[in-house]
Amino acid sequence: MITTKNITKTYGDFTAVNNLSFNVNAGEILCLLGANGAGKSTTINMLLNFLEPTSGTAEINGLDVVKNPIKTKEFITYIPENLMLYPTLSAVENLDYFTKLSGKKFSKNELKCYLNEAGLQEVAHDKWVGTFSKGMRQKVGIALAISKESKVLLLDEPTSGLDPKSSNEFIALLTKMKNKGVAILMATHDLFRAKEVSTHIGIMRSGVLQNYSNTSDLSLKELETIYLDIMNFKNIS
Repeated sequence: MITTKNITKTYGDFTAVNNLSFNVNAGEILCLLGANGAGKSTTINMLLNFLEPTSGTAEINGLDVVKNPIKTKEFITYIPENLMLYPTLSAVENLDYFTKLSGKKFSKNELKCYLNEAGLQEVAHDKWVGTFSKGMRQKVGIALAISKESKVLLLDEPTSGLDPKSSNEFIALLTKMKNKGVAILMATHDLFRAKEVSTHIGIMRSGVLQNYSNTSDLSLKELETIYLDIMNFKNIS
């Protein structure tokens, strides 16, 4: 569902992503770990066709995103670190607006059902999104993915800044989406959450995928050791 084939992105003499290849199938979650500047967000932006690869190809559902920029977006829901919603619209109104942009139309009761499925409490459905916490806004994003029947979720640091309860709830929602057959790519700094939710883990440094593993093959301690070794930090624990 999500495929990169030797994608490279350069800016003059600087290489942001270098010869990156991976595949995320339906029902899988790949977590990309790495420090700021590792190339995680650049990779996601190329999959969204916000950036065009200097070389190589990025594909969604078997379609080249550069050649099929509109069609590929039909399969995707993108949730960035700070999800931009209209603050003076309610959760229902935001969901109604964004689903209509994707060519779908639902009744208010249907929209509320999607928000309920995404874990947003019913008392918040008709409140202005500007009053919401980050975790509540992320749930509106998940409701959008559910309503669109998205085949692909692209997530850029979605749990950053969430309190432990909200982070747990969000990870549970991702597991639910995975079990429905959604292919998920998540960029994160959080080794613990990556180990908890992913099926595969990739560690990037300076635009290069330095390690790719099945999550089930690694303990959290082993993951931490590999990560710190790649980042050239001494593990002193």
